[in-house]
Amino acid sequence: VQLQASGGGLVQPGGSLRLSCTTSRFNLDNYAVLWFRQAPGKEREGVSCIGRSAAITDYAGSVKDRLTISRDKAQNTVYLQMNSLSPEDTATYYCARARRRAVLTASCYLDADDYVGWGQGTQVTVSS
Repeated sequence: VQLQASGGGLVQPGGSLRLSCTTSRFNLDNYAVLWFRQAPGKEREGVSCIGRSAAITDYAGSVKDRLTISRDKAQNTVYLQMNSLSPEDTATYYCARARRRAVLTASCYLDADDYVGWGQGTQVTVSS
């Protein structure tokens, strides 16, 4: 386990959460980072990624315009701001880093098979 995800919780529909992903083992700036989620009985779904450059991001269609991924270099942390949450967003959320260190201009990808190092994840439950 290399990365720690936190910030999940119980929130009402329409609410917001900010998830954090950090590690003490290496510099996150050297890797693309992926947030993915998995709900019981469902397949793993990549929801957002960020390249080594914070300007390079991608989002799944199901979350676009509601989620924002960002980096804080000083904190060695990647954040996922989630707004307008719905019950369909209920899942355990994980963060992971790319298998290989990328060049600064490389794109990121939403396929979790390209990433490693996720831990136990953080539970997000959206319910009234």
